[in-house]
Amino acid sequence: MPWRKMGLLLPAPVAIPWAVSHAMVPLVEQVGNVEWLYFSARDERLRGRVGRVEIDLAKGAVIGAAPAKPLLDLGRLGTFDDNGVVACCTVRSDGRVHLYYIGFNLGVTVPFYPAIGCAVSEDGGTTFERVSEAPVLGRNRADPFLTTTPWVIVDGGRWRMWYTTGTEWEQTADRPRHYYRISHAESDDGISWRPSGHACIDYESRDEYAIGRPCVIKDGTVYRMWYCTRGAAYRIGYAESADGLEWRRLDEEGLRPSASGWDSEMCEYPAISDVGKRRFMVYNGNGYGTTGIGRAVYDPI
Repeated sequence: MPWRKMGLLLPAPVAIPWAVSHAMVPLVEQVGNVEWLYFSARDERLRGRVGRVEIDLAKGAVIGAAPAKPLLDLGRLGTFDDNGVVACCTVRSDGRVHLYYIGFNLGVTVPFYPAIGCAVSEDGGTTFERVSEAPVLGRNRADPFLTTTPWVIVDGGRWRMWYTTGTEWEQTADRPRHYYRISHAESDDGISWRPSGHACIDYESRDEYAIGRPCVIKDGTVYRMWYCTRGAAYRIGYAESADGLEWRRLDEEGLRPSASGWDSEMCEYPAISDVGKRRFMVYNGNGYGTTGIGRAVYDPI
């Protein structure tokens, strides 16, 4: 396996007033010589908010403390993100920064309803404002159950999103179980999206019921996607594509749990960053982020 694990980067909980547990769904954004690590932490009611801290990814160092105020807080009561927000990716275009995130409502017949939101910064990423109190991609004809974990790039003038879509809820003995896989949408402006209903990464068997958090980069003419998938427990998979729609799974090139330690039970929520000539992955381990955020470096054989 070409990925070499380098241990914890940001242990959880993070020492900020609103973070009781978790540092989950990491994302690294490079702005000049500064590297920002975005994460979501939970309060005492398990509601996520978005935080950010400066890091040196190559050295595995956190620089300073995370700001006491969340970068993105809960939505107003009754809106789609009133019970939690989780950052997934940023896109810098035309002097603006788009932050795509997941918003959560609690459910009655099912535990939760996630949807995809967007907040925009006009000051280089210092502050963000929602483009709407409604999701930019919620439940629709192509995605009737849920939408979550978006990853967006601008590709030849097209805005392209790979995201997780629910295909059903199954009633088990103790609670409903979600089934979700990765789909694709396009946009002209990054705000109004056209979902395709096309399954980019589909289930390999009935035991594989959760495929999510895609991270897509384009190397020349090759699209590369990292994602997490689970049956009994999460692991990180990998796929390649020539067009971003039809993908060949090569999960043996992903990441597996360690024999012991903070990521010995699961690996999930990957995000890829290139620093200099090295490629890094940030990801979560046990407990969906209860142990914090780790990093790995790509050492091709």
